[in-house]
Amino acid sequence: MVDKQKIHLTVNGTAYDREIEPRTLLSDFIRHHLDLTGTHVGCEHGICGSCTILMDGLPVRSCLTFALQAEGKAIETIESLDKNGELSPLQNAFWENQGLQCGFCTPGILMSMKAFLEDNPKPARDEIREALSGNLCRCTGYHDIVDSVVAAAEAALSSGTAKA
Repeated sequence: MVDKQKIHLTVNGTAYDREIEPRTLLSDFIRHHLDLTGTHVGCEHGICGSCTILMDGLPVRSCLTFALQAEGKAIETIESLDKNGELSPLQNAFWENQGLQCGFCTPGILMSMKAFLEDNPKPARDEIREALSGNLCRCTGYHDIVDSVVAAAEAALSSGTAKA
């Protein structure tokens, strides 16, 4: 039997202290220890991007990251985007521009695009496509996803928030 180790981290603004097995993946910790099931696990090899979360503001493949690597870090999952049941501007742009299909890849795409738009609030379409290259969607040709990111960026700029 493997000895459990203590972990302290913040997920979506809430601090957590848990004891976990050292081999626990961050995706499993988020989904099974915290019951935050919006983070999806697709390929389990870091290729599809469905498991993307933000760690200290940077996109991370949670299926390739041990939970213990998140010790003391601030984690954001898809559940952090809406506020009081209201969609974030990024989520709303995806809704209004049909940027989601089956929805399996959408949480990872939204988290990747949140970080991207914070670094690049006025992106060109080719920059968006490049930023999306780490997220696979099997349902669409990405046109509506790119339109959604453009709309989110324009909405943020027009509102003066310049945040997704």
